[in-house]
Amino acid sequence: MKRTLAAPVLLACVLVFGWAAFTWATGVPQIVLPSPSAVWDRLVTSVSSGLIAPYLGVTLAEALGGCVLGAAVALPLAVLIHRSKWVSDAVNPFLGATQAIPAVALAPLLAMWAGYGWSSIVLLCGLMVFFPILISTVVGLRHVPAPIVEAARLDGAGSLQLLLNIEVPLALHTMLAGLRNGFTLSITGAVVGEMVIGGGATLGLGSLLTVQRDATNTAGMFATIIVLCVVAATLYSLIQLWERRSRIIESTR
Repeated sequence: MKRTLAAPVLLACVLVFGWAAFTWATGVPQIVLPSPSAVWDRLVTSVSSGLIAPYLGVTLAEALGGCVLGAAVALPLAVLIHRSKWVSDAVNPFLGATQAIPAVALAPLLAMWAGYGWSSIVLLCGLMVFFPILISTVVGLRHVPAPIVEAARLDGAGSLQLLLNIEVPLALHTMLAGLRNGFTLSITGAVVGEMVIGGGATLGLGSLLTVQRDATNTAGMFATIIVLCVVAATLYSLIQLWERRSRIIESTR
């Protein structure tokens, strides 16, 4: 546990030191690359004044909505792919194709179909989290040990009982890995959506970045990006902890 905490802190210190040394040695203008101290001052001011909190709340709500939407479609489809070879053969060729379409290309289409604002951004987030959740769930279900499944069937377990009591618990850590990656992507989708299709209807961190960009507030942009990184890393770590605990529970079965 100590190494898990110390390693990222040490890496962060090295990166900040290198950043500070580079800005001091090169004398690069602050408007191009602000120093760590300037970014820190802007970050402290933004957090203490309450500027960041409302924007962060909107972005998190959009990301969470996208995760729920993506998972609500991906999880049942993963079960169908796992249970039906016909569905698997029909869907598999199209899954890779969906990942070739960048989020920035989808954003204008979603704005045309669903309008500018919150609903389009949630749809964009849902599309971004759909693939990792789907693939991880399918992989997890397919790697459930066959002898355990056969033993449950011999004991009279039905299809739903088998899924809820055997397959999902044993595949949970893999499913959580997909959710972990998906939630991180959903935050990215929310920011991209706010910058491209927000239309002034949403006031998330992407909107704040747009305002700071137009004002050439480089230090403010760095501070906002740091907030995004910290939030994403925290959520990633929390789901990873849940994933590790599910592995421990699985090993005791």
